[in-house]
Amino acid sequence: MEEIIENGFRKEINGEIKVHYDGFWIKCYEPPLDNLSAKKSLIQSLTRRLFNHMEHGINIPGKLLDEVRAAYEAEQDPRKKRVKAAMLAGALFNRAADIFTHLVDLEACGVEILPENDLMHTCGLCLREALEFGKLVKHRNGDEGIDELWGEPFKAFIMSVDDFYESRYIKIAMTMKNIEQVSDYMIKCIKNHPNFHGLNPLILEYVNTAQHKCEILRTDDDIFDVWTDFVVAGEDIMGYLPEHSPPIDSVSLLNSIVVKHILKEGVRLIAFITRARTPMTKSTEIYFSECERYKKRSS
Repeated sequence: MEEIIENGFRKEINGEIKVHYDGFWIKCYEPPLDNLSAKKSLIQSLTRRLFNHMEHGINIPGKLLDEVRAAYEAEQDPRKKRVKAAMLAGALFNRAADIFTHLVDLEACGVEILPENDLMHTCGLCLREALEFGKLVKHRNGDEGIDELWGEPFKAFIMSVDDFYESRYIKIAMTMKNIEQVSDYMIKCIKNHPNFHGLNPLILEYVNTAQHKCEILRTDDDIFDVWTDFVVAGEDIMGYLPEHSPPIDSVSLLNSIVVKHILKEGVRLIAFITRARTPMTKSTEIYFSECERYKKRSS
């Protein structure tokens, strides 16, 4: 009988403490002390991460919040209004970060900052409003925004540091599952194609390196090897050449071209998911639809 492991259970594996969530063992870290200074660092890190994955041009300084809000409210063209909403979301996030930074500086000077402080309240309102406008912002792949990335700074603001860290482990488990779902579709698309029989191990290796990348931080000692392994594993899939290619007619040639495109998009999507460390539901659905269309044509 298979052992049932509860979510949140921790144990040492190969010298590292790992936590179990939904079938995945994830490297866990000791959270910092729960104070304003720790939250400041966490929110700044999450904000940098957010802008790194979102569309260009939305990292608007908080001091321009009133100006960008006026531009958004005056805009009538729906497409342009969406872009200005994205810029407004960025300005709101940066305004919240500005407030939080100064509150931490005041605390360092011995000024007690209580949760009901007006500036704390304003900071929370900015983050909440940014979360709403963030739903209109697209990921750099152009398919979707990632609500989770917009929600993380707000969660870090309202949750304890310990609880926030635990919530990230849950999200990483969901991310690892998403990576496996994409790879399953990649494997299904090459299942009956003679030119790609040798790719399965390469795809599985890409999944393993992607999941490993998801669970570690940039400050880990092995980040250079982990990132290198991940990139090279993706390149191995894209550069795959069969040892023995059977004769190809025009239909098979077209199928090969389509399969290569599907593989390329799968590698690209897994890379996006891995770097964001959060599931990308809409992009995954679009990719699945593309795979299903190919399978119907080739059956």
